[in-house]
Amino acid sequence: MRQQRQSKRGATAPQVLRAGVTTLAAFLIISGCASRPPSSTENICGIFEDKPRWYKAAAKSEKKWGTPMHVQMAIIRQESNFDANAKPPRGKMLGFIPWRRPSSAYGYAQAKDETWDWYRENTGNRGADRDDFRDAIDFVGWYTDVSQKRLGISKWDPYNQYLAYHEGHGGFERKTYAQKDWLLAVARKVDFTAKEWGAQLNRCESDLD
Repeated sequence: MRQQRQSKRGATAPQVLRAGVTTLAAFLIISGCASRPPSSTENICGIFEDKPRWYKAAAKSEKKWGTPMHVQMAIIRQESNFDANAKPPRGKMLGFIPWRRPSSAYGYAQAKDETWDWYRENTGNRGADRDDFRDAIDFVGWYTDVSQKRLGISKWDPYNQYLAYHEGHGGFERKTYAQKDWLLAVARKVDFTAKEWGAQLNRCESDLD
């Protein structure tokens, strides 16, 4: 009789618990796969083959904002190496005690809180998340579009687009990058990566469409 009552009432507590654990595990696996960085970040064709939805998101951003996807992808690679949860490393107090992070930058595009809020307000994409690749690359496309309109930087100019991205539009206008040799070197790296990836895309993009 007890077993019959349990059957009529539905699953027992242990069964419900096991089902819940199984569902949670499946969710974590799917989430982990969705946010997992590409197996290699050296070749843009390999990245898009590994992450076909990223290619669709990048192509959509390129069409929407006009900035070549290889320029956008090179910026994201430099900012986070495609880590969805990337944050700036914490500072050290007295040289060894973990302290505050230097900024609120977060996610693929390393956008700060206030800049992300500006993007969401300006584009109407109010539900955008910095750890969602589709939103992150749309953000980069939008920001480079603003840089072109405000500063006159070509969307095909990875070097200066990155300097404006890193320093902000006001900083670029004030040329705050001029005395930062390390930043100029990073911008040259982004420029090289973007141009290399542009050449790679010319060879593989027909297979990605």
